[in-house]
Amino acid sequence: MRAYNFAAGPSMLPESVLQIIKNDTFNWRDTGVSVMEIGHRTKIFQDLLSNLQDKIRTLMDIPPNYEILFAHGGAQGQFSAIPMHLTRDNKSADYLVTGTWSKKAAACARAYANVNIAAEGDIYGIPEKSAWNLSDDASYVYYCHNETIHGIEFKTIPEVNGKPLVADITSCILSYDIDVSKFGILFASAQKNLGIAGVTLIIIREDLLGKALDITPNIWNYKLLAENKSSINTVPVFPIYVMDLMVDWVISQGGVTKLGVINHRKAEKLYNYIDSSDFYTNNVKKEYRSTINIPFLLRDESLLPKFLEEANKKISKMSKSSNH
Repeated sequence: MRAYNFAAGPSMLPESVLQIIKNDTFNWRDTGVSVMEIGHRTKIFQDLLSNLQDKIRTLMDIPPNYEILFAHGGAQGQFSAIPMHLTRDNKSADYLVTGTWSKKAAACARAYANVNIAAEGDIYGIPEKSAWNLSDDASYVYYCHNETIHGIEFKTIPEVNGKPLVADITSCILSYDIDVSKFGILFASAQKNLGIAGVTLIIIREDLLGKALDITPNIWNYKLLAENKSSINTVPVFPIYVMDLMVDWVISQGGVTKLGVINHRKAEKLYNYIDSSDFYTNNVKKEYRSTINIPFLLRDESLLPKFLEEANKKISKMSKSSNH
């Protein structure tokens, strides 16, 4: 019996994907070796990498003037890589802080940029646009499209007066349509809808390449990554392989638009249940509620210790049952 994992971190993979991984573990595509042993510069893997880029471009309707890159370091690596690439000529950067991850990103950026917190939200939602304090001269504007911990989501793409817009879409990529043409850089670490941890997807407009600070490590240099087909060093072969399987699964489900309809329907059902309950509650303002991460609280907070105790007993019982 498999447990249902609703964690905001590494999450469940479709069983069909897990079965393919199981079958490929010892002999991938009749190569005689495990997919975890295949050389990253072999033609068979480089073909996978190239085809994966093509599939992602089609799925997300990515314009031809954008590069698709695969990098080490997770989303938090990009918290530093982004200011390293966008502040050579102008150290000013605007950050919309609406939760844990945008707050962490702003803190990392301060090592390379003069960070202006243009807006700061709370556990209930995002400040109204009229309250934002965007700089006239910012080199870029950064935000997190979906804040997993707080369950807060931007329902529209921010208008930033022509400045390069950068977004962390780790938790919502391939969950619904996003207009890539509105952004300078999009990035997502993989341990959500793109498979397993170990690789980060970067989508960058070509005119932003070649601007890295001299201190930028080669493995995070976007221009070098583009020129070397993301293979400056040994790429994370296994996570990229799993990403390819997940992209195929999304295609088999009807694509991103179809999944967006399904995800919005599921979220609406769950929010309706929480709102009608006299036991659970969600305090995020409805216009900012996440489609992807739906946190809930107990209306009577004094019941929380008992709730957690009983939940842990249930988990322990399930674990014992699955071991027999």
